[in-house]
Amino acid sequence: MATDRNFSPASGGLWHWLGRASGLLVYLFLILPVLVIFLSAFSPQAYPQFPPNGWSLRWFQAFFENPAWLRALQVSAWLLLLVVPLTTLLGTTAAYALARLTFRGRNLLQAFVLSPLIIPQVVLGIALLYVLTGMGLAGSLAGLAIGHILVALPYAVRTVSVSLASMDRRLEAASMSLGATPAYTFRHVTLPLIKPGIVAGAVFAAVTSFGEVSVSLFLTAPGTVTMPVRIFTYIDQTFDPVVNAVSALFIVLAVLALVLIERTIGLTKAL
Repeated sequence: MATDRNFSPASGGLWHWLGRASGLLVYLFLILPVLVIFLSAFSPQAYPQFPPNGWSLRWFQAFFENPAWLRALQVSAWLLLLVVPLTTLLGTTAAYALARLTFRGRNLLQAFVLSPLIIPQVVLGIALLYVLTGMGLAGSLAGLAIGHILVALPYAVRTVSVSLASMDRRLEAASMSLGATPAYTFRHVTLPLIKPGIVAGAVFAAVTSFGEVSVSLFLTAPGTVTMPVRIFTYIDQTFDPVVNAVSALFIVLAVLALVLIERTIGLTKAL
């Protein structure tokens, strides 16, 4: 065949190295901004510089000595403690109901749950501002938690739904045929099988909540400014490397979280 005659080991090796070079360029393109931010956080200058002409921890010290930054970090930490477990619980429950139950309006309910992925977040933030103001929750930590849960819930529902769709339902049937109750089967059979989806949903909820800006801008008050909102307003007024130092800390935390997930359940199962 013509295709067989035109193919040679030399051309195959060339395409192999071209593929590897292209992949390397993609990885460099992805990691370069992170590397620039991380290294410029150690610049001793009063402005970000890459590569830095020296090394200093002054901007990390400035972060930990600034009450406004620490207050924003505290607010974001409290939100994580509220948003992640509630979103994981609601997402798992909703995904299980949508996957296992048949009722009128099921598709409509599923579209409603996933609608925050489609609706522009600016529109969602304005709508939440009106609703939470009427409830007296605008500017409160509870109002922020409601907004973050609404934004993060679709990710939890989708990841758990994928795990439910890929599991073998005959295992549940076998458990109940041996005398186990539905509650026992759900706890000892279903939950262990969909655990990777639940963990992935929790990770997405944490990442979404901690990085949320658009909705938070409408719902924050002077006492409930989150870390992303603080960063957003800070770079609009100042151009020193404190933001780079904050980003470097979060990069380290993200790497540690990935290592922890890999050591516990594995990245391929969680994500």
